[in-house]
Amino acid sequence: MYLGSVAREVPDKIAYLVIDGTEAGQVRESVTYRELDERSNRLAQLWWSRGLRPGDVVAVCMENNARYLEVVWAAQRSGLLYTAANYRLTPDELAYMVDDSGAKALVVSAATEQSALTLLDRTPSVRVRLAVGADLPGHERYEEVVATFPARPLDTELEGGDMLYSSGTTGRPKGIRSSIAEPAPIGEGGPLPALLQQLYGFGPDTVYLSPAPLYHAAPLRYCVTATRLGGTVVVMERFDPAAFLGAVSEYRATHAQVVPTMFVRLLKMPEEQRLAYDTSSLRYVIHAAAPCPRHVKQAVLDWLGPIVHEYYAGSEGNCYVACSPQDWLTHPGSVGRALLGVPHITDDDGVELGAGQIGTVWFSGGPEFNYHHDPVKTAESHDARGWSTLGDIGYLDEEGFLYLTDRKSYTIITGGVNVYPQEIEDLLVGHPDVLDAAVFGVPDPDLGQRVQAVVQPVPAVVESVTGAATAGPAAAITDTAIAAAQDELVDELMRYCREHLVGPKRPKDIDIVTELPRHPTGKLYKRLLVDQYSKNNQAGQYDQAGRTIQL
Repeated sequence: MYLGSVAREVPDKIAYLVIDGTEAGQVRESVTYRELDERSNRLAQLWWSRGLRPGDVVAVCMENNARYLEVVWAAQRSGLLYTAANYRLTPDELAYMVDDSGAKALVVSAATEQSALTLLDRTPSVRVRLAVGADLPGHERYEEVVATFPARPLDTELEGGDMLYSSGTTGRPKGIRSSIAEPAPIGEGGPLPALLQQLYGFGPDTVYLSPAPLYHAAPLRYCVTATRLGGTVVVMERFDPAAFLGAVSEYRATHAQVVPTMFVRLLKMPEEQRLAYDTSSLRYVIHAAAPCPRHVKQAVLDWLGPIVHEYYAGSEGNCYVACSPQDWLTHPGSVGRALLGVPHITDDDGVELGAGQIGTVWFSGGPEFNYHHDPVKTAESHDARGWSTLGDIGYLDEEGFLYLTDRKSYTIITGGVNVYPQEIEDLLVGHPDVLDAAVFGVPDPDLGQRVQAVVQPVPAVVESVTGAATAGPAAAITDTAIAAAQDELVDELMRYCREHLVGPKRPKDIDIVTELPRHPTGKLYKRLLVDQYSKNNQAGQYDQAGRTIQL
């Protein structure tokens, strides 16, 4: 199936609706399959008339809005590649991404006006610039120009696809391009639709709640798949714990995809408030993007029941590892067994390791990929055997279940001992006073590196000290309030770490921040923290534990 066939069968069914991020869940716009089919056809006709051909790239720089999936489907049904850009990036980063992709068309919105204007003189490959809901210099108004084109499909419809960029949490974003040479006939959507049907029961009765930004690979691909199969998608403009639960209840969501930080924020809601929502419609809650602490996963399973599924994959598409709730309960901490690609664990010399031994995670037999315009990174991600890696560290057990330890680039070597930050971060987030945590290595003249922790406390900690009223688990915390609570909290967390961690793993310093630099998809921009601390350390500006920093 694909969009055109669904539109013929159920033209008046809601394909997707966009709601705001408030608890009331105000509907911004709902779009039927007929409307999505016609609008995406018109846009495909526009691009064809301007000379775009299969294999060309379209860049999208927008917030979650009602035109987003329309733009993506126009590319998907015309053999084009679409690059979904994080509109929160700096002008330099956005210009790099659009220019590096070689995009010939760019779609922006009123909300991304400033970014759009900075790109005018920095993206010479772009020949078609469209602005949704805005009159911008150098851009055509999306609604007006698209409406002038016919709503019929192109004479030859071919499957397009995404060319997404990595989140840039460990370095500059990298374009990820499939090695498939020719576009397939429309209706052949690759392995993902069949996989989601088999694993998670995706189909016409699916109501898929998507709380994450659509510029991220998983939400975008799942939304496209849900509409390809005739389901209904509920797109949230932004995530909020109460709004998420309100949407589940209001729209009787059957499926939702979240990241572990969303779980943490949901669990740290007042229990009475959290349990007041009707979540009985949920059949599958799917999570990925970052390792989930065991105590968090167990708490969610205790709350929602055995409907919480986990997977491990990357935008690169070289593997898919899935873990059912039943498998997780018998193999706690695992991300599952591989369904796409064969996993291998190797040491730094490429020697394959046995069960239980920690090393770099590689996959053989999966789809090929390359990093666009980055042959060095492509070579680093492949070995002589043709295996590929996403740069993660982990191990396999005797039954072939994969366990992730951390990113290879995040490993701290302190006094000759390898320390994996994820274990320490999971421990810190398990403390009732901590909402979020980051652990990384900073230079040390004696140890090589020392373990640094940075934590974001829950608002209740500040409230208990200052008496300040806060609005919920994700409410803003003032610097003054943090300053009042930090000494007591740092002492408590140091004690907590001494109780649960062996010497080399214990943070030597713990700092408190108003908010960690976390990507809306849940990934932590750890490189920003590492760069800042390394810079301060080199300049002799490093202070003692408990310092409040601004990011």
